[in-house]
Amino acid sequence: MTPISRRTLLTGSALAVATAGLRPVRSSATGDQLTSWINRNAKPVGDLRHTIGGAQIAGLGEAAHGTAEITHLKLRAVRDLVEHHGFRSVIFEDDWSLGTLLNDYVLTGRGDLHALMDELSTEARTHENAELFQYLRTYNATHRDKVRFAGSEYFSTRRLSYEAVAEYVARRAPHRLAELHRILDPIKPFTDNMGEYVQWYYREVKDKAPYVAGAQAVHALIRELPHRPNDRDHAVTEQHARQIRSFYTAFSLPEDEIWAYRDARAAENVRWWHSFTRNKVVYWAATAHTANAPHLRVTVPPGPDVRFKPVGAYLRQWYGARYRSVAYTLDHGTALGPTPLPPAPTDWFEHQLTATGRDNFLLDLRTKPQPPAVHAWLNQPARTRGLAEAGTTSYLTGDSPSTWFDVVLHTREVTPTHPLN
Repeated sequence: MTPISRRTLLTGSALAVATAGLRPVRSSATGDQLTSWINRNAKPVGDLRHTIGGAQIAGLGEAAHGTAEITHLKLRAVRDLVEHHGFRSVIFEDDWSLGTLLNDYVLTGRGDLHALMDELSTEARTHENAELFQYLRTYNATHRDKVRFAGSEYFSTRRLSYEAVAEYVARRAPHRLAELHRILDPIKPFTDNMGEYVQWYYREVKDKAPYVAGAQAVHALIRELPHRPNDRDHAVTEQHARQIRSFYTAFSLPEDEIWAYRDARAAENVRWWHSFTRNKVVYWAATAHTANAPHLRVTVPPGPDVRFKPVGAYLRQWYGARYRSVAYTLDHGTALGPTPLPPAPTDWFEHQLTATGRDNFLLDLRTKPQPPAVHAWLNQPARTRGLAEAGTTSYLTGDSPSTWFDVVLHTREVTPTHPLN
């Protein structure tokens, strides 16, 4: 199978972002003043009691994919949110169609977990992430109030979504089935290897207009079929059709437009799932997606900087304080690859967190009182780790730490996750 990662799926040219971030300014405060305030307000990493509050959606954003310590901290947070705060859905920064199969697994135990995970983005195929699915399955096996799983992305919409659309029309509107097949069959992927299919569609298909038009027509047909109010069968089928439309639209756009398109669609998918399930939701993704960063700019060397509005900014716009942005930052170490993660430069936000000398801690950035030096540090533009493989040459910037994040869990040193295969 062609290796597939979120980086290869984000842009049509097979380049993308799936990381974290922010950008700093040199504070007028001395490091000692900031360190003193951080140490005074730092809490153990497992103490989420007063940080989530009445949130309906908690965005758990990681500075780099593929680090064991941060993955375990996020799993610890999921357990706490599920068992003590009533959260009943986990949405992953991965494909919607595959997510339906993983949801079936965590609800019923059907399917081979490792085989399903082998279809995830490359960086997600780890033993540490398997622990998440195993936990959800174990929890559901002993509780009536189940925890569900979903994917937020369109980027490798599989044939099962096309089949779900056709099966729905066959059941509910058989007189339109022939019409559906005329527009659906020509755009249905010819393989289950979506890495191969994305590369083929983006690089080799010169005239993409028929695919985009076909995908739009499929979605329109499903949307317009008569159905009862609150018809959940129709809602799920339209969601499948929506991903088909998003897939072809995205990979027909110029590369620099795909970043913004991706996060806009992912935000809509998170909102749709929250409305459909009426669950409190954990959104598990990179910080570049979870941050409330309406003016995000990411450096992507050697290319030009990219600007887009991330999922977290949409969620804060729609949900206000009911969306909680939680960042998992790091100073240095190694990620899956192996990918070296050099120490944060002195002008990065996380450098000041590392200066405390603590191995890990939780810091609520909303904590009051804030001395003038701390207020300045948290409310000026900041900078943090960007594309992990680019080292310190890539960073994210825009807005301030206090805008981007409600809570930070900082880890001084990280090690790689362990691949399943």
